[in-house]
Amino acid sequence: MKAFLLLTLLSSQLFAQPLDFTKRFVQSEDKWVAFSPKEDGVHSFGFIYIDAQAGLTLQHEGSFTIGPSGEYVPKRLDSINMKIRLEANNVKVAWITESKFKELGIMAIPDWLKYYKTDTNSVARLHKWGFIYNGWGECAKALDYLERAQKINPDFEGLGVELAYSYNCLQQYDKAISVLQNALKANPTDAYTNKELIYALLKSDQLDKAAAACKNALAVCTDTQFNMENCYNLLHSFFLKKDKAQFNAWKEETSKWCKDNERLMKSIAAMEKEL
Repeated sequence: MKAFLLLTLLSSQLFAQPLDFTKRFVQSEDKWVAFSPKEDGVHSFGFIYIDAQAGLTLQHEGSFTIGPSGEYVPKRLDSINMKIRLEANNVKVAWITESKFKELGIMAIPDWLKYYKTDTNSVARLHKWGFIYNGWGECAKALDYLERAQKINPDFEGLGVELAYSYNCLQQYDKAISVLQNALKANPTDAYTNKELIYALLKSDQLDKAAAACKNALAVCTDTQFNMENCYNLLHSFFLKKDKAQFNAWKEETSKWCKDNERLMKSIAAMEKEL
């Protein structure tokens, strides 16, 4: 009797396939997901997709409980189309395995999803999805979309700097520099493109070229929003190299752009004192 009971319990546990709440929203595009249970053991569930205008979205389908044999017992929403915009936060969900779709009365790919997939291979769509994933810090996934877009039209507006952002994020600085130098031929005064180039040059330890790029950006970019960041990063790099001559050469310019930032001004003073 005890042996039979033990076998029954083991088979139920194997069948249940416990939900694994380790996935973030940004990892769950086009996935059926379950949320951690409430105190009564009820899981909310739905389908996560990306709306080009709204971003990450949950199509909320209802809830379910897990029965004694591991079966999912659903309670579907009745005639309610509930869409919830999701933030790219650290809330963790579980992917629902395909073996449970029939119990929940769902299809692997919902019929309505086709309306959000009308131009999946266009350069504009690929660029948009790359931009979205870069914004969430999912640079490797963003790069997959952006490199596909590059093969279609490498000159698509904004693609070069978005590619470079992914490369910089993934520490592929040589690739970033190549893409950015090409992008600047078409738009030499773009402040964001110049900023990404300066960052890539600094990270690849090309300080002389970074200084030249920073000087050029200060001269040609009418958008000054990145001047403080560019100058401070350059100055800090010279400090780390103990290059007192270059540090002193850039201290005044950097201080001009950092003068309203008390924290950075204290940092500049501390670096100067140490040198």
